Amino acid sequence: MNTPPLPSGSERTDGLSVRIGALVPLTRPGWVEAGRHLLAGLDLAVREVNDAGGIDGRPLELLVRDTAADPERAAAAVDELVGLGVAAVVGEYHSVVARAAAARADALGLPFLCSSAVLDALTEQPTDCVARLAPVQSRGWRIYADFLLGSGRRRIAVAAQPSVYWASGIRVLRDRLAPRGGTVIELDANALTPEALCGALVDHGATALLLLAGHPEPAVPIVKAVRGDRRLADILIGAPAGQPEFAAWAAALGEDGAGIPFLRYLPERLGPLGERVGKELRERLGEAPSFVAFEGWDAVAVLADVLRVYGTDRAAIAGAWPRVAVEGTRGPIRFSRTPGISVWQWAWPPVQVVDRDPAEADRFRILHTG
Repeated sequence: MNTPPLPSGSERTDGLSVRIGALVPLTRPGWVEAGRHLLAGLDLAVREVNDAGGIDGRPLELLVRDTAADPERAAAAVDELVGLGVAAVVGEYHSVVARAAAARADALGLPFLCSSAVLDALTEQPTDCVARLAPVQSRGWRIYADFLLGSGRRRIAVAAQPSVYWASGIRVLRDRLAPRGGTVIELDANALTPEALCGALVDHGATALLLLAGHPEPAVPIVKAVRGDRRLADILIGAPAGQPEFAAWAAALGEDGAGIPFLRYLPERLGPLGERVGKELRERLGEAPSFVAFEGWDAVAVLADVLRVYGTDRAAIAGAWPRVAVEGTRGPIRFSRTPGISVWQWAWPPVQVVDRDPAEADRFRILHTG
């Protein structure tokens, strides 16, 4: 007999469930829209696992904790979840937050399946506890740099805020562009007003501006200023981190938000599983699901398979990462050791460069794949 699924965040006290923790940004300054999509994917997959009989007849229970993009809060949540007896933790969107969670999980011997964060150095030392579904930043941003070169853009300005994540992205871009005649000009998105930034773009002769900054501030005012400056009519605005993926971007910028290429981790065409899950996610979200929602579903699907085969012992779960073979929404998922990466990594998630179609802002155009 199937146990009725529990809503996200509900916490049983009868000891019959298999508990997993979920780290999700649900309040500001976290990227709330990304968190909502991630949670929708996690929650849908948990319900489907339970509808199919759970884990050897025991319901899978999702204990959700809001990280609010705060690394210390995420680390504290890992401590709390360990005390609540979770078998593993999944989730997190922000790379710097995921890094703090991964470090704490590793120290406590808690398996952590990171769904969405891309920072290459997710842990300082190699670990068997942590696995990741999202592609590493160095791979995705190299693909983005190749797109820039292919579109004839070689003088690249970046409007950046201080962050390990943004600094890492700048290094990837510079390393990829420099040998091919490209240059990267760093502009301080905190120190410069949008108007002053426009002047700097003109002075440097930039052919592209990449937004390595938060949404909505300061990214939205920068886009509006650049779009309104006739001197910059030919400049390409880009957002490799994916700000234009979500509906709030289009709502804030309208037609100004179209034609801004970003990275998206979806295949050119979803298979039957991806189509089915995508339809369910659309109904839950009331809008098209982002790649982040698919990452959430895939994370639970992987963990549920591991729990069924290897049980709920934490050491056994961590030891199972190299033996995972699960059909995900975006292709077969297997983990391996990737050179320079300290965690178990799904080595080849699909990567696209896409933008919102200027003729139809709700439609995405695939510009480049890698």
